[in-house]
Amino acid sequence: MKTALSIAGSDCSGGAGIQADLKTMTMNGVFAMSAITALTAQNTTGVRAILEVSPEFLAQQIDAVFEDIRPDAVKIGMVASAELIKTIGQKLREYKAQNIVVDPVMVATSGARLIEEEAVETLKKELLPLADLVTPNIPEAQILSGMEIHDQQDMERAARFICETFHCAVLLKGGHSINDANDLLCTHDQIQWFRGKRIHNPNTHGTGCTLSSAIAANLAKGYFMAEAVKRSKDYISGALAAMLDLGHGSGPMNHAFDLRGEFK
Repeated sequence: MKTALSIAGSDCSGGAGIQADLKTMTMNGVFAMSAITALTAQNTTGVRAILEVSPEFLAQQIDAVFEDIRPDAVKIGMVASAELIKTIGQKLREYKAQNIVVDPVMVATSGARLIEEEAVETLKKELLPLADLVTPNIPEAQILSGMEIHDQQDMERAARFICETFHCAVLLKGGHSINDANDLLCTHDQIQWFRGKRIHNPNTHGTGCTLSSAIAANLAKGYFMAEAVKRSKDYISGALAAMLDLGHGSGPMNHAFDLRGEFK
């Protein structure tokens, strides 16, 4: 069985963060492991408190995983501080990690900044050059590229800039009033659009975590980048279309999927 590691924050409500990542990876047929960067008290309506782990403890978690069950892929999610980002970069280089997917969690859907300014620069320096794929949303791509994004042409320009600057593939996620859930994959040799239909489901807490984790799982299983993205988009679209509602809101990974990523 292939393996995948999520390095991210914990979401006690289970819809995003480490919890969403572990569910997603498991349902996509890989053995899922975690290294937790922060504990959060949150639910689908907002974050109440954050308690970061120390860089030393994060390093110990990563060591424990790599020294015993080496991951075939690594997904990196919420990392709010520069010191933790440096620790992750150091460890991934030390273990020569492969199939690294970075979900640069900088801006919430509400528009709130989730990462310190210094940490953004450290992320650019330490993690993006290690990544095989980075999965920003529109506001995050604007931060990484320094460009304003108003339409699909702007998306292509920003994605090319990020790809060429950091030497990694880019999945620029649509939405944010620009298009109808169309995502753009930019690699060193091509640009490919993945068309999607916007699903009117209010329960979208954790969709970014779920998508990036599904891609990491599919990369771990040996799929090429474009196929891994396609399978992951199909997976999350099926989850959102199922319309499960647990209360005020729920993450897409609270749906029942079999190991092929098909809805039961």
